[in-house]
Amino acid sequence: MRQRSSRTAQALAALPWIGPTLVLIAAIVAFPVAYMMWTSTRDLSPYGQDRGPAGLDNYRALFDIQELGGILVHTVIWVVAVVGITLLLSAGLAQFLNKDFPGRTAVRLAILVPWAASVVMTTTIFYYMLDPDVGIANRFLVDIGLLDRGYGFTKQPTQAFIVAIVVGIFVSIPFTTYTILAGLQSIPAEIVEAGRVDGAGSWQRYWHLILPQLRPAIAVATIINIINAFNSLPILQVITGSIAGFEADTTTTLTFKLIRQNQQVDTAAAMSVLNFVLIMVIIAIYVKLIRPTRQVDA
Repeated sequence: MRQRSSRTAQALAALPWIGPTLVLIAAIVAFPVAYMMWTSTRDLSPYGQDRGPAGLDNYRALFDIQELGGILVHTVIWVVAVVGITLLLSAGLAQFLNKDFPGRTAVRLAILVPWAASVVMTTTIFYYMLDPDVGIANRFLVDIGLLDRGYGFTKQPTQAFIVAIVVGIFVSIPFTTYTILAGLQSIPAEIVEAGRVDGAGSWQRYWHLILPQLRPAIAVATIINIINAFNSLPILQVITGSIAGFEADTTTTLTFKLIRQNQQVDTAAAMSVLNFVLIMVIIAIYVKLIRPTRQVDA
């Protein structure tokens, strides 16, 4: 009983310090989520006018979409490909940037360019570079003889989806690289040196000594990249937005199409709730499996 009272007193004592944070979380996270869920149960006009309760009708309409299963598969492929390949490339790049070589500062600054630039602008550049008629990339492939004529990389669903993945990886690498690089620079040199003295090879030192120490940095990069990739509308909209049908769509672009093309605002609200649930489940599974906060033996 005394222990419980002591914990209560400690919590009340900390409230003035954490109170503003709790209010901020409630204002920018809890309230929007609750309002989104409430909206998904309303009958909304194409202009967003609330016409009364709809129960679960919006969710029924959502699951009646025949292409929904394929769109969910596209979403998984999109997130796994962008996040997974980004992590692999960024880990190698961070390892390279952690070494001392002439011009390292300039290279590090150059890595930031795709992150500093507008995602829409970067994606638009890729889109026009691959245009079959005026794209410089297509022209180059024709000039060197790899293509007989310009190819519509962004005109077919599968090819356009692959291009979108490439762009997603390109704009995700800077943040991920710097996050892993920060993790590398926080590892004591004594740990790596001890492995070298014990006769461990380069790969053994990286796998058994460096990589476990990078778990927190990789976890942060992975979770943020999952959220960014899952909710990424600009890249997919620019690259695949003009393609008819749903063969290159994810759940995020489906939400956009439900609002803009079909004017089904209420169904889009239900899709937003499903998106939120899916991303929470994905992150929970990742944290459960990886356990990024687990202590690492030095």
